[in-house]
Amino acid sequence: MRNKDPDGSPGLGRTADAHSDHSDTGARSAGPADLNLLRTFLTVHRSGSFTAAARLLGLSQPTVTAQMRTLERQVGRELFERLPRGVAPSAYADELAARIVAPLDTLAEVTGDAVPAGERPAAPVHLAGPAELMCLRVLPALAPLIADGLLLRAATGLTDPLLDELRAGRHDLVIATTRPRGRALSAVPLMDEEFVLTAAPHWAARTGGAERIAAEGPGVLHGLPLVTYAEDLPIARRYWRHVFGRRLDRRAAVTVPDLRGVLAAVVAGAGFTVLPRYLCEDELASGALVELYAPEDPPINTAYLVQRPGSAVNPQVARVRDLLIGAARAW
Repeated sequence: MRNKDPDGSPGLGRTADAHSDHSDTGARSAGPADLNLLRTFLTVHRSGSFTAAARLLGLSQPTVTAQMRTLERQVGRELFERLPRGVAPSAYADELAARIVAPLDTLAEVTGDAVPAGERPAAPVHLAGPAELMCLRVLPALAPLIADGLLLRAATGLTDPLLDELRAGRHDLVIATTRPRGRALSAVPLMDEEFVLTAAPHWAARTGGAERIAAEGPGVLHGLPLVTYAEDLPIARRYWRHVFGRRLDRRAAVTVPDLRGVLAAVVAGAGFTVLPRYLCEDELASGALVELYAPEDPPINTAYLVQRPGSAVNPQVARVRDLLIGAARAW
């Protein structure tokens, strides 16, 4: 029985199947693969889905599936394995993608630039990342480009879903809090977030200060309400493990799925928290917040600027990327 993709359309069969249907759309006799087949293959490989690739290419999903059957017959190898969501490339497909990615991307840039820039309609740059970083650092940094005519479409969210959307073609650039796996996405380090253990001054006074925490450990904080991003305390747990070498075992008094809300609650006296320094540096400078403990080796997290392959055909993407990399040196 022929495999089906998750959306119900016919899926890829093994190339060695002597009974495969050679009348599919786009089928041709064995020989050198044409550029259209290779472009479609690379788009499927990058997006991880026939459906997403079809949307990116402006083709129907059955056409993409048929083209991949044709390419499988030509190369004599299975390229993709169907999954509950999307497809997974075979080892041969990974090798093929690595061989063709640079020349095809170069060709796409050349053909995309064939139309004079003044005659080409402006395309928006689709950029996504963590809400706090986007609002406090990224959007202000891009203001000069926007004033100069840049069209920008910004989105916010968690890293894993945003990277999935990047592969599917919904974004050109994503600021990720972890480096994406694999070689399909280009990622460069953008900035290091340093995490700070902090509270309002009256709570800081109750702890006895950094010297007491250094002498007695983080147990002196157990009487203070903990304000955090999520129920599983992701940032605070990392701080405890890195700085104190132990597991944080307590329940949050307040959870807010936006670090700006965590900051506002802690400044107002709701309790203590762990925040990125860039987010609370003004409050630390003004005295609205106090750093409860300053370790010699504070925990940091590297954020990456990730670019969708093929997005370079829009020259505005490079302008945004280069400006953010330059601006982030001061973040």
